[in-house]
Amino acid sequence: MEINETKILNTDKICPAAEHCGGCIYQGVPYAEQYAAKDKSVRRLLNKHDIDESVYLGMEPAICTGAYRNKMEYTFGDLEKGGELELGMHYKGRWMSILTTDECQLVPSQFNLVLRSVLEFCRSKGYRPYHRKTHEGILRNLVVRCGVRTGEILVIIVTASSEPFDDEGFKNVLLGLDLGDMQLVGVLHTYNDSVADAVIDERHEILYGRDYYNEEILGLRFKVKAFAFFQTNIDAVERLYSDVLKVVPDVSGKTVYDLYCGTGTISQLMASAAKDVYGIDIVEDSIEAARSNTELNGISNCHYICGDVKEKLDEIPEKPEVIVVDPPRAGIHDKAVAMLCRYGIEEIVYVSCNPKTLCINLDSFRSNGYEIKQIRAYDNFPMTKHVECICLMSSKEAADEG
Repeated sequence: MEINETKILNTDKICPAAEHCGGCIYQGVPYAEQYAAKDKSVRRLLNKHDIDESVYLGMEPAICTGAYRNKMEYTFGDLEKGGELELGMHYKGRWMSILTTDECQLVPSQFNLVLRSVLEFCRSKGYRPYHRKTHEGILRNLVVRCGVRTGEILVIIVTASSEPFDDEGFKNVLLGLDLGDMQLVGVLHTYNDSVADAVIDERHEILYGRDYYNEEILGLRFKVKAFAFFQTNIDAVERLYSDVLKVVPDVSGKTVYDLYCGTGTISQLMASAAKDVYGIDIVEDSIEAARSNTELNGISNCHYICGDVKEKLDEIPEKPEVIVVDPPRAGIHDKAVAMLCRYGIEEIVYVSCNPKTLCINLDSFRSNGYEIKQIRAYDNFPMTKHVECICLMSSKEAADEG
C-alpha cells in the first residue's frame, strides 16, 4: 500500500486541544512526515538491539488518519485546582490536570457528542471529580466504545460509591441524543473505589440495554464486553490479522497456542484449519468474551484459560506445534519467553503493539536459540506515537536439524 493511497482526514483542521492534549503528537504534521518519523524510530530501535535491518520489511502506512478509534477512556478532573469540571485527556506534562477534548479527530463524531453531553449533565448536577488522596468527589471516568461494523455504542460512567449519582438522569441524557447512524445499546454505571488511577470495574449496574456491543472482523462475529480488551482500529486490525495469517506456519491439523489472546480473534481465525487452539489471557472479561464468541461463531475447537501465561502454560494438555503471541504493551515476561522456547517448535509469530518491548523480548528469544526471520511494522494509530509489528522467529536448532 502506498502512502498516497492512505485516506487523509482533517488535513486543514487542527484539534483545539492539540497543543496540550497528551493523546496526539502529530496534529498538523503532514502524514508523509509522520510516517517517516515513525519508520525511522523503528529502524533506530532495531539498530540499538543489533537486529539486522535486512529482516525489516518496512512499515505499512495508515489506512485512514482520522475517526478510527472505537474506544476512548476519558478522565474527569479540572484544568486548574478547584476549577470548572473537565472531561477528556490528561494535559501534556501536567498529569493532574485534565483537558476537555470534545473535538477529538481520532474518534467518531458521536463520541464527542456523548462526551460534551455527559460533561454538561455532570456540571449541572454540581458533581466533582474524585480526589484519590482526600477521597472527595465521585466522578472518575467515562468510557465510550462502539462496533464499527454494527454501529452499536456502549457508554460507561465510572464513579466512586461514596456519594449518590443520578443514574436515571444520566441514562435519559444519553437516550435523548441523536447519534445518527449509530445506536445506543448499553449504558452502565461502574463503581471504582480503588486508589489506582485506572479504569477498574469493582462492580457495575446496567442502566439501559446490555453490557456488551457486537463487532465483526474478517467474517467472524464478536461480542465485546464492557471491559474486555478489543482492538481499537477495526480496518487496521483486519489488515494486521490477515497478514498474521499469512505469516503463521501452516496450522492444518495442528495444535496451536494463542497467548495473550484477548477476546480470541486470532484463535478463531486459525480454528477452521487447526486441530485445536488454546488461548490464555489474564483478563477474565476477555476470556469470558472469547468463550462466548466461539459459541457465537459455531467453533468447537478453541479452548480458553484465564490467568498469567507463565503460570498457566503447563495446564494445557497438548504441546504446541504453532505458537502466536500478542502481548500487551509491557511485552512478555522473560520466564514465559524461556518456557515458550523450550517447546522447540520451528517458528513463533509475535504480534506487538510496542516495538520497544518487542526488541527487548527478541533479545531474550535470541538468547534462547531463536533468530529473527522478518519484522513488518504497521502505522495503525496515526497522529500518535504508537506502532504495531508482526515478527516471525525461527528456531536455530530446528533449522540445523532440517
